[in-house]
Amino acid sequence: MFSEIVPPTVGVDEMMARRPKGIILSGGPKSVYETPSPTIDPRIYETGVPILGICYGAQLLTQQLSGTVTRTGQSEYGRTRMQISAESKIFVDWPEVSEVWMSHGDAITEVPEGFVAVASTPGAPVAALCDAERSIYGVQFHPEVNHTERGADLLERFVHDVCGAPATWTHVSIIESAVEDVRRQVGSGRILCALSGGVDSAVAAALVHKAVGDQLVCAFVDTGLMRAGEAHQVEQTFLRQFEVELVHVKAADRFFDALVGVSDPEEKRKIIGELFIRIFEEVASDLGSTDSLDYLVQGTLYPDVIESGAGDASNIKSHHNVGGLPDDLNFELVEPLRLLFKDEVRAIGEELGLPHDIVWRQPFPGPGLAVRIIGEVTPRRAEILRAADAVVVEEIRRAGLERELWQSFAVLPAVRTVGVMGDERTYAYPIVIRAVTSDDAMTADWARLPYDVVERIASRIINEVDGVNRVALDVTSKPPGTIEWE
Repeated sequence: MFSEIVPPTVGVDEMMARRPKGIILSGGPKSVYETPSPTIDPRIYETGVPILGICYGAQLLTQQLSGTVTRTGQSEYGRTRMQISAESKIFVDWPEVSEVWMSHGDAITEVPEGFVAVASTPGAPVAALCDAERSIYGVQFHPEVNHTERGADLLERFVHDVCGAPATWTHVSIIESAVEDVRRQVGSGRILCALSGGVDSAVAAALVHKAVGDQLVCAFVDTGLMRAGEAHQVEQTFLRQFEVELVHVKAADRFFDALVGVSDPEEKRKIIGELFIRIFEEVASDLGSTDSLDYLVQGTLYPDVIESGAGDASNIKSHHNVGGLPDDLNFELVEPLRLLFKDEVRAIGEELGLPHDIVWRQPFPGPGLAVRIIGEVTPRRAEILRAADAVVVEEIRRAGLERELWQSFAVLPAVRTVGVMGDERTYAYPIVIRAVTSDDAMTADWARLPYDVVERIASRIINEVDGVNRVALDVTSKPPGTIEWE
């Protein structure tokens, strides 16, 4: 189904003018008792439109309808076992006990009048509730994440059975809609695409090229912060794949100079984001003038927008292509993937006929290795990390695990540890192996890599990468961590 994200400040009348089939009240970082905290006009519950509240959304509808939400002192984060105690249209054919993904500190302890508690967990006396007569449902867990068993089934039951909405939003219709939107936005204007070589910018470029053809110019900026051999690979791949003009800018020295003395991750992202834009402006000027290249294509995805603190979302970290953009941007942004998740983007990439190695390439952050070096970024540290990361990539591929993992990479904390090599004391960097499984990057679980693979990676890094004397394994899920360290 096509879905539209709107802030809670949208009035009920405006919302009803859109003729929604159903409304989902999302999760969020606040407590319903905090001031201020997101709220919504309570008249929404009298519209007759089916409503599903998730986490904060379930607590909000409970509070607004005179139920009770309590800070119990027993938080739940990550996988939790849930017991279903009553029938509900959204729990069709669910097992009595299942595993769900939780992320909450408050809990619903008393349901509003007319509601029934239909499930519970150790930290949530009311893990799900419903008023079937008014078609209002709430769940304390997150059905939208992959780690909730049958979560997608719950959403399907709400959308199709409760709301009566048909499945009309397909990959083909998404492409058609995106192409139409791009044509409407840019008209006959020329467009510059910020091409990184990853799946997001590749699909964005393919969509825009489908829409406007040779109005598109692609620019690839080599920051010196890419993976081993990546700059050459990107240039060769896109010259072969796209019949568009490609400008390759070698700018490693400029990025390293700009990052001297900078260790704060938010500052890194903003510096890198602004420098990217300045270079794109220079490319536009060299190609004619900024007047002739008014539009900039970016492969921004919805998780980038969410984590950068759009609307009422918490600012987890600014993405260089969202929160890191300068205020005096001379381009109008074209972001055809802005409301999509990575799994949707991959499917669209396949539909557009992009090569397999591009569509299924592991995600790589726009700031590159800069946000995998924890501390100041220097050419030497980037060289060490690039060499260690190449070992991780090679051994994961050798083990046949690349497609099973969302991401696998190396991290370099800019600290030194004591070691011993050849009976002599060493004082060198540690490397951390990070490998996770996920479907959309909104949540992730640490990958249980086989011990022999971990051993090979660690042994090779120690023996082959000068400047490293220790290897560790990150076993943190998201939440509470993020996939990248910065």
